[in-house]
Amino acid sequence: MSVDHWHFPRPVLAQEYIASFERGLSAARGLFARRRMGKTEFLCKDLIPAAESAGYQAAYINLWDNQDDPGSALVAALQQAASPKGVSKVLADLRRPVRKLKAGARLPGLGEGTLEADLGTEPGAPIPLLTQAMQQLDKKRKKLLLVIDEAQVLAGKKNSVFAHALRAALDIRKDFIKVIFAGSSETTLRSMFARPSEPFYNWAGLEPFQLLGYEFVQAMVHKVNEVTRKPLSMEDATHAFQELRNTPEFFRRFLNQYLANPLAGAASALDTVKQQVYGDQDFERQWQELLPADRAVLEMIAMGGKDLFGSEARTRMAAILGLDEPVKRSTPQNALSRLMNKNLVTRLEHGRYQFEDESFADWVRHRDT
Repeated sequence: MSVDHWHFPRPVLAQEYIASFERGLSAARGLFARRRMGKTEFLCKDLIPAAESAGYQAAYINLWDNQDDPGSALVAALQQAASPKGVSKVLADLRRPVRKLKAGARLPGLGEGTLEADLGTEPGAPIPLLTQAMQQLDKKRKKLLLVIDEAQVLAGKKNSVFAHALRAALDIRKDFIKVIFAGSSETTLRSMFARPSEPFYNWAGLEPFQLLGYEFVQAMVHKVNEVTRKPLSMEDATHAFQELRNTPEFFRRFLNQYLANPLAGAASALDTVKQQVYGDQDFERQWQELLPADRAVLEMIAMGGKDLFGSEARTRMAAILGLDEPVKRSTPQNALSRLMNKNLVTRLEHGRYQFEDESFADWVRHRDT
């Protein structure tokens, strides 16, 4: 398996997660962080290897890649862990034409196994096949870590029946199947675990993912300075990290840009990346697809607006929409519902909202400048 030179290992954090399962007091944990913050990299390159070293086999599935049919994708990932040779039969039993499915399982002694197949839109039978996969896992009785990335996809109404079946299957196997629910939508994940009507109500504690900070920047600077004759200073690197909203993915773009042209300097590299981040993320397309009321709410949140339902806020929203009278309270309420359903904003507490993607917030703030 190739080594990622630019990966920042976090073995202590990974061991903390494994230890929490080994103590036997919980069988599932939920964690959230907005996209591009290093969550998936940690899960795949730190947590799963740590689990394998502790005697687990592991299955990883990213539901963002399988939003149309998360049930079938999860079944395939579990089947691959239970019996890698049986995956082709599962796909045949699902009777799916090829389109898109990505699932992964890392099996001790076999390295990393990855499944990519296509699932179309015809209805399949994931629940009976889920039962089959679980029965095969029962026979092996080997500890399994199931990592469900972008797990908020399961909260969709169309996935409710499968989600109930999945919980029931996991409920009776807590002694040997441990689950990480990870996602980028705090609002949806909280709903998954906090609403009595949801299949996974009270099934896992939800916590913020521990974000990368100074030590990460320091390690990356050290790596950069190993391969360049023009050293990058910690001051310039820390400034860039902060300007890029402490986002590891964007910071690595900055490092790449700096290494591509070190003589131009850190400031030039930062300017280039900021233009890419705020210009190449397809924000304009997202903006144009929104209703005018949704755009108005985003503008107010981006500019620091908190009370979106008061008279002043509704007057401000009316002005943005070109109306003479304040909008009704239902206008921002409906807009917020749509925006949260699209994972564009999240609710921090009553009356306080923020963008899921801070880069989008910056784009909205500066779109007319």
